[in-house]
Amino acid sequence: MHEPPKNLFVRNLANIVSILGALPICLLFGKDGYQYLLPLIIYNNVMDDLDGILAAKLNIQSNLGALLDNICDLVAHSVFVMIVGMYYFQEMGAQEAGHPSLGGICLAASLLATSAMILRVVTRINPASETGTGSPTNELIRHVFFVLLVASIFAFDPTPYLIVTFLLHSVSMLVQFKMPYLIRSLTKSATSIGLINVALLVAWLLPSAAPVVAASFFLSYLASFAAGKK
Repeated sequence: MHEPPKNLFVRNLANIVSILGALPICLLFGKDGYQYLLPLIIYNNVMDDLDGILAAKLNIQSNLGALLDNICDLVAHSVFVMIVGMYYFQEMGAQEAGHPSLGGICLAASLLATSAMILRVVTRINPASETGTGSPTNELIRHVFFVLLVASIFAFDPTPYLIVTFLLHSVSMLVQFKMPYLIRSLTKSATSIGLINVALLVAWLLPSAAPVVAASFFLSYLASFAAGKK
């Protein structure tokens, strides 16, 4: 068994990556910050995976690191969800011939999803809590990413689909059974995890690939939800 490295920087490298993964979300609060949403989701997903890989490869796992990772994920993912909810609340309200109530439902659904994320993270801080159940918070963020991406490619209103996504994940993040077919949960090696992030990047940069990648994630999620078991 390898001993943890003694170098202070190396011992905290995964923690540094966790923090760096959350810091750039400040861009979303600037003028026209919403335009950075999709690349920031990809960046956050990469850094969230990277901190876990580094912790395992360098043998620097710790309770503090796990707690910090959960907190950074919660902050970043909550901001993503709330920014999207607020954006479509304002967008729908600004359309004279639109449906302002739909924007209000989207905002309410985003608040519900944020509350579910907080409950999920808080319950998992307890060492006695059951792990490996429900869907992780970053699965919700990936689905939001795909809804927005596909909507931009095919020029349709993503609001109803965002509402469904928020509501579904509000339930699936808190269920007490395993969801066995989630793509990210099935990838264990650093190489396969890297390929997941490459798939997100390809979907963003290559519109023709986006529907296929999106469908893979959504179908695996729905299959996992339907086949969920203890």
